[in-house]
Amino acid sequence: MLQMHYLNAAIHESLRLYPPVQFDSKFAQEDDILPDGTFVPRGTRATYHQYAMGRMEQVWGPDCLDFKPERWLKKGAFVPENPFKFTVFHAGPRICLGKELALVEMKTVALAIIRGFNTVAEDPDQVPRFIPGFTATVRGGLPVVMQEKERSLKIHHQPTSM
Repeated sequence: MLQMHYLNAAIHESLRLYPPVQFDSKFAQEDDILPDGTFVPRGTRATYHQYAMGRMEQVWGPDCLDFKPERWLKKGAFVPENPFKFTVFHAGPRICLGKELALVEMKTVALAIIRGFNTVAEDPDQVPRFIPGFTATVRGGLPVVMQEKERSLKIHHQPTSM
């Protein structure tokens, strides 16, 4: 089976920096105590901000703002992070049921673009404007410049016999 380690790393790195859902909240059904000893009373709303967490130096290191797919590779092989560190798909018993399907869809789209275009780049004349909200949005979309690959058709003509 084809693993596509670098593509997998690039997708995870993109999701770390630009999670589709920027923040999420959970409510404590019962009194609880967090691993650091913090008491959480029943009914407390705990919100975590995945967009900010993906940019935290204490979590991802001094290069946390850099797009660096290599951080997901060990000896050339993709190695996922702990889901409690990389919270894009949540973690624990409530991990996203659609995680694997979403990853397959992203890889499929990426491969279709790679096969069909020589270059794909942000439009240098346009500056993306991020819009804060529940889901990640770029005002006006993300303008890109794409150069389609030339396709040469090979036609094999076989004479018909009469």
